[in-house]
Amino acid sequence: MARRGLFFVAPAVLLMLAIYIIPMLVLAVFSVTDYQLGAMSTSFVGLDNFRKAFSDPVFLRALWNTVLYAVIVIPAGVILALGVALLVYNRKRSRGFWEIAYFLPVTATLVAMATVFQFLLHPSLGPVNAAIKWFGFEPVGFLSNPSLLIPTMAIIGIWQVLGFNMVLFLAGLTAIPKDLHEAVRLDGAKNPIDRFLTVTLPMLGPTMMFVIVTTSISAFKVFETVAVLTKGRSGSEVLLFALYLEGFEYSNTGYAAALTLIFLAIVLVLSIGQTVHMDRKVHY
Repeated sequence: MARRGLFFVAPAVLLMLAIYIIPMLVLAVFSVTDYQLGAMSTSFVGLDNFRKAFSDPVFLRALWNTVLYAVIVIPAGVILALGVALLVYNRKRSRGFWEIAYFLPVTATLVAMATVFQFLLHPSLGPVNAAIKWFGFEPVGFLSNPSLLIPTMAIIGIWQVLGFNMVLFLAGLTAIPKDLHEAVRLDGAKNPIDRFLTVTLPMLGPTMMFVIVTTSISAFKVFETVAVLTKGRSGSEVLLFALYLEGFEYSNTGYAAALTLIFLAIVLVLSIGQTVHMDRKVHY
């Protein structure tokens, strides 16, 4: 029986080795060398790549930009999605239409959508600045003003995650027994806000935890909008774009591998920390 079990488990184990474990080991080996893409020889440098990362102004700026982007996208993407889900959930005839309308951005290619936003936000041709000028204000350089680049891309990020998070919250709302709302109403909680705080929000705890963790990971993985809209100019680099430049534009494979491990460690610690912290407050 043991051999038969191992036989059935072997394909999954081999697939995991090929896709996850072996590439991670190769990445770890590259991270302690000065290997450059295409080079015939390399040398061991130990932790020099990691020391270089935390003294590299480009990487530190990319880290700060990513954190700023995540700080905007995570709360807004979660709160707005919950609000939209509450509004859509109470619809009867038009619920299907609104679900499709909000979920469409999830199915769209982000590179194509970033190109659309590039036109929408154009300082002279875009309809957004046309509306701003119509109200008598000066056009805004959303993609040329360094102080507006990250907030602008964060708005696009919120637009991207809103539909997916809404669907998750709708599933959580559907799973809440209606008897609980009736019981709370009979107990005196006739205000919808009171019923939301005493029943809906606590029962959405597992869904909320999942949405926050997945939104956090998506926020730290931002790449396409930067690559299409700014190409890292005006100090708009983010972590994945910095990895891309070092690994594929500058061919610094060893240094890029070290940055990748730092990025994975940040995402892993963030995800585990959020899960452990929120799991204590979740009602299952």
